[in-house]
Amino acid sequence: MEWLVAKDFRFGVSIRYFKSREALVDTAKRAEDLGFDILCVPDHLGAAAPFPTLTAAAMVTERIRLSMYVLNAAFYKPALLSRDIGALDLLSDERLEVGLGTGYVREEFEAAELPYPSAGARVDYLEHMTGYLKEHHPRVPIMVAGSGDRVMTLAAQHADIVALTGARVRDVDDPLAERIDFVRAAAGDRFETLELNLVITAVPRKGETVPNLSLTRRNAPDLSDEQLLAMHSVLSGSPREMAEKLSSHREKYGITHFTVQDNHIDNFAKVMAELR
Repeated sequence: MEWLVAKDFRFGVSIRYFKSREALVDTAKRAEDLGFDILCVPDHLGAAAPFPTLTAAAMVTERIRLSMYVLNAAFYKPALLSRDIGALDLLSDERLEVGLGTGYVREEFEAAELPYPSAGARVDYLEHMTGYLKEHHPRVPIMVAGSGDRVMTLAAQHADIVALTGARVRDVDDPLAERIDFVRAAAGDRFETLELNLVITAVPRKGETVPNLSLTRRNAPDLSDEQLLAMHSVLSGSPREMAEKLSSHREKYGITHFTVQDNHIDNFAKVMAELR
């Protein structure tokens, strides 16, 4: 897939909620007009449903690619998910990418009246799902997201896009660098064809330079504001300063694919403009 080998920046925007069809259409069109490369939807109960939301977006856009960030693989049977993927890829004129993860929120499994498997069993199922989809949709790029050794090995050896959470798996000075080194070792010769993704968890509002850190703090409640602002996934400063941080991520780590939440769409568009 030539678009992966090029290693140009790609930018995604994630839609978690929308209040109306009009609101969704407006966000999808604005994302495309502002130059975002990917429109994605997460997979959580109580939030937007990925397939109908992406289908609606496909109907009102022409260029922006569509993805899930990420599907809870354990919620689906491979053949049924494959059917939906095939339909959405057709309806979007082959703009689909598929994001997969193990699923981790026990309460959502319980609400869906599904058993909550062990961590190992969820990784086994993710591997099974990834293999099935690659066999039946070889042209559709697959992203695998996670942080643990087994998921990162699966991503390195079978995915097209590796989504890094930046989670501290081992006690090291730079957990992101450690995870990328792990992926590089697991991928071997195919590492150069992989695209590395990072979710940006905080971006300043338009006209401001300091972001709201509440989302970032949920996963790191013991860190100070100064420590949170220094995290790889947090942007602050002017659009140029934020662009410089993303450029340094590409130079130091090889990360070229960044995803932000849709409430940051306008200010992050200024960052994208600095990088293109």
